[in-house]
Amino acid sequence: MGFIDGIKTRAKNDIKTIVLPESYDMRVIEAASKIEKEGVAKVILIGDPEDIAKSAAGYDLTGVEIVNPETFAGLDDFIVHFYELRKRKGMTLNDARRILTSNFLFFGVMMVKMGYADGMVGGCTTPTANLLRPSLQILKTAPDSKLVSAFFVLDVPNCEYGADGVFIFSDAGLNQNPNSEELAHIAYDSAKTFEALIGKKPITAMLSHSTMGSASHPDVDKVQNAVEFAHKEYPELLVDGEFQLDAAIVPEVGQQKAPGNEIAGHANVLIFPDLDAGNIGYKLVQRLAKAEAYGPITQGLAGPVNDLSRGCSADDIVGVVAITAVQAQMAK
Repeated sequence: MGFIDGIKTRAKNDIKTIVLPESYDMRVIEAASKIEKEGVAKVILIGDPEDIAKSAAGYDLTGVEIVNPETFAGLDDFIVHFYELRKRKGMTLNDARRILTSNFLFFGVMMVKMGYADGMVGGCTTPTANLLRPSLQILKTAPDSKLVSAFFVLDVPNCEYGADGVFIFSDAGLNQNPNSEELAHIAYDSAKTFEALIGKKPITAMLSHSTMGSASHPDVDKVQNAVEFAHKEYPELLVDGEFQLDAAIVPEVGQQKAPGNEIAGHANVLIFPDLDAGNIGYKLVQRLAKAEAYGPITQGLAGPVNDLSRGCSADDIVGVVAITAVQAQMAK
């Protein structure tokens, strides 16, 4: 059973409700139909029911709930709650009403905040920043997290490395140039996520162009300091570095470059030094190794809201919805 098949099985064991706010995109319509048919989650589409029905001609949306913000019975409660959250930033009640009835991303996140849904998936037509803005304003950071970050799950076919070819690449979707402490926090959250989603022991490598001091540069210093901070802040975390990629995942290379190191050559959680490296790295593996890439998945929010690549397919959306449902199970 592949990674995403296992996630779907877990999602079906405790059905959660997931909001898909970009309801006028045909990939979302197709995904909603598949999700309901497979029984992965309950789906809420946001928008005008008549318009969605016209767009969905040819797709079976039986069981899919469609919510129109303008006629939603709980709208006034949403408006007041949103106003209370943002009034110190100059929000008025009229502003709150205008935003919630016109911006489906804000409305969808408010559905999660107010308990009408367990999570939200968006981003197939929306830049990441536009998706995260309502998430951070409404849900905010989880009490046990220091920052919000984004990772990809890579499932590489016919691969003996990682956890039978499964890796987490982090941060590959959000933080542009995290400092040493932020890298350590990302490593901790990513390891917890790996164990919860994949169900195997996380072995975390801090990546660099250097292995254990083989090069000297401020960028290397940043990663070395991140490892030192992680060891001090999270002594239970199995993490080390700095490692070049091959030293992190290939056993024979790892033992040649870092002899005796228990992580070298065995890593399944890869922490990239900046967003450029993480984003380039996951796309290389996805395209050249024909890996399945799921994400960017957020961690550190006080509720599961996940992003999609704007080049995603309907099946990609189904997979991320399943992951989001499992995250909601974990949160409970």
